[in-house]
Amino acid sequence: MKELNFNNIKFITSSLDGQINFARLKEVLFVGRSNVGKSSLINALCNHKRMAYVSSSPGHTRLLNYYLIDNQFYLVDSPGYGYAKRRNSEILSYGKMMENYLKNPYLSLVIFLLDGRRVLSEDDILLLNYFNQSKINYLIVLTKADKLNQSLKAKASNYFKNNCLSKEILFVSSSSKVGIATLKEKIMNFLGSD
Repeated sequence: MKELNFNNIKFITSSLDGQINFARLKEVLFVGRSNVGKSSLINALCNHKRMAYVSSSPGHTRLLNYYLIDNQFYLVDSPGYGYAKRRNSEILSYGKMMENYLKNPYLSLVIFLLDGRRVLSEDDILLLNYFNQSKINYLIVLTKADKLNQSLKAKASNYFKNNCLSKEILFVSSSSKVGIATLKEKIMNFLGSD
C-alpha cells in the first residue's frame, strides 16, 4: 500500500446497511457512543474542518457515511449509540444496520472510540464482546485526551487495558491534535499488513 497522507478525501455516499455499488476497497469503521467525537476526529485526521458534520447535539449521524481516503480505502463514519432520546424503533434500526455492516468482508479495522473520562457502558461492553467473538480487528482510541492530566491518563489507560482486554490504548484529541499522527500511522500500518 502506498503511503497515506489523508489529504485526498472525498465523500462518496451514505448507506443504511453498508450495501454499496462502487469499487470495493478495505474499510476502516469509526464507532462509538453518541457525542464521543467520531466526526470531529475524522475531520482532524483529514485536516478538514467540515468533512464530517459535527453537531452540538448528540445523535445527528443516522447513516453509515463513506469517505474515500487517498483512493486507497474507505473510512466509514457510523451513527453513535446510546443516545437516550432515540425512539425504540430507531434503536432497533441502528442495531440491525450495525449487525449487517459488521459482517462486511471488506471491513479491515474498527476504530473503537471511547471517552477517556468515562467508564465503559453496557453498550460498549456488548460491542467489545461482539468484536472479540467475531474476531473483528479493533483499536481502542480514547478521545478528549486534552481534558485529562497525566495522572488521569494513567488511570484511564489501566482501566481500559484491563476492562477491554487490550494491550494498546491510544489517546487522541481532535482540538489539540494529540495522537492524530500516531492514529494515521497505525491505520496505515494495519492496512498495509492486512
